[in-house]
Amino acid sequence: MMKLSQVHPVFYYTRIYQKRMFRFTSNLLQYKKFARVKKEETFLYTCKKHQSILHRKLGDTSPQLQDNKVVNLGIAIQQLDGILIRPGELFSFWHLVGQTTKKKGYVEGLQLSRGGVKTGIGGGICQLANLLYWMALHTPLEVIERHHHSFDPFPDDKRVLPFGSGASVFYNYIDLRFYNPTEYTFQTHVWLTDKHLKGAIYSDKEIPVSYHITEKKHYFLKKNGKNYRKNEIWKTVIDKKTGNQVREEFLIKNFSEVKYPIPEELKNEGVST
Repeated sequence: MMKLSQVHPVFYYTRIYQKRMFRFTSNLLQYKKFARVKKEETFLYTCKKHQSILHRKLGDTSPQLQDNKVVNLGIAIQQLDGILIRPGELFSFWHLVGQTTKKKGYVEGLQLSRGGVKTGIGGGICQLANLLYWMALHTPLEVIERHHHSFDPFPDDKRVLPFGSGASVFYNYIDLRFYNPTEYTFQTHVWLTDKHLKGAIYSDKEIPVSYHITEKKHYFLKKNGKNYRKNEIWKTVIDKKTGNQVREEFLIKNFSEVKYPIPEELKNEGVST
């Protein structure tokens, strides 16, 4: 049975408005908990650094949309660079970035929405959410809200992270949020180069453990005439002094419809029909 929001665009946008208002009201009640203070001086201890390529082949989409994405990222990172996440504070992607509008300089970019690839103002900044989420997994920060698309739109191109280790964001109720339950203060830094979006999370004190993220049970399968992709993502906590494993934690189970033909080189690697 179709949802009312799927019947007509009017219902769809009405539902979006309702969800945004509900999240806005919820945010007011938590306002004092949100991380918002910045510090230019970088903390001494590095928790995790990472970078992602700015221009990737994404099916037959226009290269101009990739250029537009870089414009959008350049605006968004200004709100996130140098943010402190102090003990008891909550990092919210949208609370910091705000709505992506033309007035702020955002332009048309790629968006994944309602089971397909579309364009929209501010499109492409999911890459920033992906980066932040991946780095946060390598810290003691608790990810309390993270969303992932239910479909895989493009074949892998220069992908270095496990499938499904990204984060989808849509203003303001599909958010990326971390909570700091520790005695440490963390600091985010994000910046652009000619070829990469780069980021780092630092801490004010040295963390006694490190984190390693691994992918398990990755394979493609066919069901009811459609292709799907599955995997699991796990976190291993390692004691820095001894090098011993402290524990292993299950993080995510992904199951997404694949919108492209299964690559030939992967058809003999865990493909199930």
